Amino acid sequence: MATRRGFLIGLAAAGAAPRIGWAAVGSPAYLAAAREADGTFTLYGLSTDGIAKFRVPLPARGHAGAAHPIRAEAVAFARRPGQFALVIDCATGAVLHSLTPPERRQFNGHGVFAAGGDLLFTSEQARDTSEGIIGIWDAAAGYARTGEFPSGGIGPHDLRLMPDGQTLVVANGGIATDPSDRTKLNISTMRPNLGYLTLSGTLVDRVEPSPDLQQNSIRHLAVRGDGLVAFAMQWEGQPGMAPPLVALHRKGQAPMLAEAPLADEIAMQGYAGSIAFCGDGSEVAITSPRGGRVHRFGIDGVFLGAVGRADVCGLAPRAGGYLASDGLGGLVAVAPSGLIALARHDCAWDNHIIPL
Repeated sequence: MATRRGFLIGLAAAGAAPRIGWAAVGSPAYLAAAREADGTFTLYGLSTDGIAKFRVPLPARGHAGAAHPIRAEAVAFARRPGQFALVIDCATGAVLHSLTPPERRQFNGHGVFAAGGDLLFTSEQARDTSEGIIGIWDAAAGYARTGEFPSGGIGPHDLRLMPDGQTLVVANGGIATDPSDRTKLNISTMRPNLGYLTLSGTLVDRVEPSPDLQQNSIRHLAVRGDGLVAFAMQWEGQPGMAPPLVALHRKGQAPMLAEAPLADEIAMQGYAGSIAFCGDGSEVAITSPRGGRVHRFGIDGVFLGAVGRADVCGLAPRAGGYLASDGLGGLVAVAPSGLIALARHDCAWDNHIIPL
């Protein structure tokens, strides 16, 4: 695990180079936020086997993060609705920059680097109207805010960079919220969408769920190397319904729903917490901490099976399947054969695992 003393020794050996790469902190494969047993909050760097490569403190509960593609630097986002995003040196734990959204705005828990790490894009919304905004920050100039553009919907949450490096895909959840207590204001009229935008904000494509599924909020995204997008949803409609919670989409085409058998869909309790393609991209999976389940689907939408795990939520690609985390500190491999225990830490993992 990285230490301050080791970091300083490394700097001396490297001629005090001011920016170090991920190898200097153990070449982690993932980032994940957690709550420690003493109630403090931490950002971890993890190996593919769940070993902690580094651990640095956070001032409050984190949600997702963005890993710089070159430097050992991560942006940790506050849990939605958030008023901070911290740029953290993952070797020392030092906060290099503290980002604050413009007045009457909030961060919505996710962001992504583009342009080789020179730009950071953040998911935001207007506090009074919930209109979605994508913020632009110049990472090469000390994370100065240089612009913004509409997300193309209400309440954006996750966003990802497409493989072309020139397009963002955004999960516009569709839910307007009261800024004081997050009360949902428009459930009967909500219209989530999946939007594709250039890095300058031009809308390239947008798709919406069918009218009977417009209360299925699009929340989280996974992107395969060939541009196939998978999105996870959370049902805001009538309790007891069991709608499909995952869909696959290619730009310019109609989305394809992936549906589990009714009993399995009911067990998810209308909630998908994370989504990921497996290590080789041949299938996709979602988690439900409410249902304590992981559901796997083929790229053709066919249900491949379910495995149970209490409070499971974080999910990321791993060779042979996935890495999953739970609220009890567990890290497990998810494979076609089932779950394989990897590690347990004295913490409660938050919602997401971010691949480097």
